[in-house]
Amino acid sequence: MAANRNNHVFKGHKTLLGSKYVTYGELELPTRYELYPKSKDGFDWGHKGPGSLQLSFSMLCQLSTNEFAEEFVVKFSNEIVSKFNSRDWVLNAFDVLQWIDNHSENIETVQEKAKKENVAYTVKIKKQNIVKKICKELGITQKNLAEVLEVPEGTVSSWAVKNEIPRLGKKAIEFYMLNKKNQEIVDSYNNFTKLLNASA
Repeated sequence: MAANRNNHVFKGHKTLLGSKYVTYGELELPTRYELYPKSKDGFDWGHKGPGSLQLSFSMLCQLSTNEFAEEFVVKFSNEIVSKFNSRDWVLNAFDVLQWIDNHSENIETVQEKAKKENVAYTVKIKKQNIVKKICKELGITQKNLAEVLEVPEGTVSSWAVKNEIPRLGKKAIEFYMLNKKNQEIVDSYNNFTKLLNASA
């Protein structure tokens, strides 16, 4: 199964001399400067400057895609990272995953803006979310799915965010769906025999 990122935390520490350190799962969080070069001075927090944007992008990248991180880096910085007002802070990965999940439904196209500016545009077509589709078919929530598969709820949330389920996860879901179908057949047969016995 996928790694239990639900139990991981982001930790920030600022020394008295001003040096800043951020870790994720006790490992140093990469700046990802090659993907998003905003702050040459590394991470920072407690404001809406380049260092805050650099940290926001790296945190979102850690738990989602590069595309999502680039799309929502400013919003995440404004709503979360700029509000870290102390030298030391801790943020649970599950809380970040929930934020990502809440905002992944709100990705808008640039169509209207491009029309106003009279330039060519590309419509973003949203791919159907495989986790939500499975939950809908089974009539259960993501929390229920996590319980069925015996994995942390954060793991299923991360699958939903990335819209991707690992091979072992898919096999486990297929096995559960097959068992559910077989159980329905058995229940239907039992009900049928009960009816026969009642009418005899």
